[in-house]
Amino acid sequence: MNRTRMQCVPHGAIRSTLIAIAALISAGSSFAAASGAASAPPPPGHAPAAAKKKAPAAPVKLVDINSASRKELKTLPGIGDAEADKVIAGRPYLSKAELVTKKVLPTGPYLSLKDRVVAMQKAGPPRKPQP
Repeated sequence: MNRTRMQCVPHGAIRSTLIAIAALISAGSSFAAASGAASAPPPPGHAPAAAKKKAPAAPVKLVDINSASRKELKTLPGIGDAEADKVIAGRPYLSKAELVTKKVLPTGPYLSLKDRVVAMQKAGPPRKPQP
């Protein structure tokens, strides 16, 4: 008998190969499911720091750059005597961003204090109604 190589492989070897492949596939899906368990929520009492409630921050008193005294300006981060004098000399400001555009402060110090300042406008004389 002249058999080809394919005909000589016993059916048991093919079956065991297929079983081994199926086992690897199912083990891979079991491994993926097990790795998903690592992201399961932690047990009670071990809540992540982000989930813990923080006390609300105290409201920050805004400093008006158009009317604040030198002493008030120096309470701002990055503002010393020289910077406070520059702010006062550059008044009035239409917006707080003018601290940078008028080159009173560099961008870095401005970014650290921009949430703590405002540029209030003085009320001018009442306007006459147009006829």
